[in-house]
Amino acid sequence: MNGKKMKILMKYVVLVVVGGIMIYPLIWMVGASFKANSEIFTEIGFWPKNPTLNGYQSGIKGYAGLSLLQAMKNTYTIVLPKVVVTVFSVIITSYGFTRFHFKGRNVMFAVLMSTLFFPQVVLNVPQYILFNQIGWTNSYLPIIVPAAFAGDTYFVFMLIQFLRGIPIELEEAAYIDGCGTWTTLWKIICPVLKPAIVSCALFQFMWVSNDFMGPLLYVQSNESYPVSIFLKMSMDETGFEWNKILAMSIISIIPSLLVFFLAQDSFVEGIVSGGVKG
Repeated sequence: MNGKKMKILMKYVVLVVVGGIMIYPLIWMVGASFKANSEIFTEIGFWPKNPTLNGYQSGIKGYAGLSLLQAMKNTYTIVLPKVVVTVFSVIITSYGFTRFHFKGRNVMFAVLMSTLFFPQVVLNVPQYILFNQIGWTNSYLPIIVPAAFAGDTYFVFMLIQFLRGIPIELEEAAYIDGCGTWTTLWKIICPVLKPAIVSCALFQFMWVSNDFMGPLLYVQSNESYPVSIFLKMSMDETGFEWNKILAMSIISIIPSLLVFFLAQDSFVEGIVSGGVKG
């Protein structure tokens, strides 16, 4: 075996070892969900000695009148609308800032980007006062509606960087063929932006699925809590029933894993090559 092949082999060995170390906690969590609580703290191995489904059986039943399935339904009642309105709003906003020249554009863009430096904890109090005065507390509206106005500035910034790499000639050719601004955006630009759009949707899907503070501030009834709060409530109630907590955690992350693996091809697709093919 020559030196080049040896280097490639060593790279793959290192990748496999590091990958195994990183994924083992997840593998252990799956195995631990089938263990009794006493075994979880005495065995580091993955395979349970006396497998049991008690964690899953008790986890699905729920706590305080809220089942795990209902909590997951509540979660995606928030997640899906917020992902959709986020994608539409950031596409329109980023396209406007990138392709159109209007009075005050630079100032507005600077103000928009400056919001990236504000930690959410600083905004929680004024936002809560605002939404409380207009009667939106104890609902999902304070979590979803701001995203319809490009409230997630990071995604606007992300799409602007992608748009700057798209040749303007694509749009000029569309205008010559008789396309208007909206037709050019949705039929020419959006297919080219597909990798960036999928990235925004995936990030938002993951972030909102794991959001704890937002629902904690605005949702006030047990029946409306998402999985993030439901798991914390269950931990407080169950004490040391960690097999139940682990079982519920595994069930709750399955949709996110499925979404990620289904979208991974678009996630890594080249933006410029996609535009040339289109």
